[in-house]
Amino acid sequence: MIDSHCHLDYPPLYENLNNILDRAKNEGVKHFLTISTTLESFEKIKTIISKYSNVYGTLGIHPHESKDFLNLDKDEIIKIKNNNKKIIGIGETGLDYYYKNSDPNSQKKLFIEHIKSAIDLDIPIIVHSRAAENDTFDILNQYSKEGLKILMHCFTGSKNFSKKLIDIGAYISLSGIITFKNSTELQETTSFLPLDRILIETDSPFLAPAPNRGKSNEPSFMKYTAEKLSEIKKISFQDIKKITTENFNKLFSLKL
Repeated sequence: MIDSHCHLDYPPLYENLNNILDRAKNEGVKHFLTISTTLESFEKIKTIISKYSNVYGTLGIHPHESKDFLNLDKDEIIKIKNNNKKIIGIGETGLDYYYKNSDPNSQKKLFIEHIKSAIDLDIPIIVHSRAAENDTFDILNQYSKEGLKILMHCFTGSKNFSKKLIDIGAYISLSGIITFKNSTELQETTSFLPLDRILIETDSPFLAPAPNRGKSNEPSFMKYTAEKLSEIKKISFQDIKKITTENFNKLFSLKL
């Protein structure tokens, strides 16, 4: 399996990475995509991906932090990425109107700079969206016509939103939230999603799946999400592992 979205630079993972990755390997998680949220985060990610051959990274600014990075533009993102070969995606970026840590205009501005860089680099954009479905889709739809590769991370949106994303070629990543008892609506939406567009992730150290809900999450816990997904899609656990790995490789043009 491949953990398509984790934050290995965050505590408590960063301080204990050897053990974290060994535990994941023992549970069948062999490769990892660790996600940038700020330029400071990216500095740690560069260290991680240089040390571990099976860890890849992304470059991006989380929408919560966008107000502090308004000078970051497409050209600078491309320049930084081109100096780092194991950076295979742009993000995490997007829109979050739930917490209002940054104003909508600054979020949109930086989101579009990320999108333009992803198009020019021909690598996927990793999208965060919360309480912002309409604006998120409108922006993605506009640029999807320019060949944008889209990965919607930790999907918790409506069924209608998922349908529209699928129609513009997006892939959708599912997290441990699908294991939560109160996530029946998301489970129903998951049952609708086409198998060839699904990835899985932990978003660790956040959102630990049942039966570890409330604990610090880590990549080894991804098996619980995969097991729940196999139950929802009514196919074997082995097939889920195979299909989600193939989807990751197709989206990111890799052979892992």
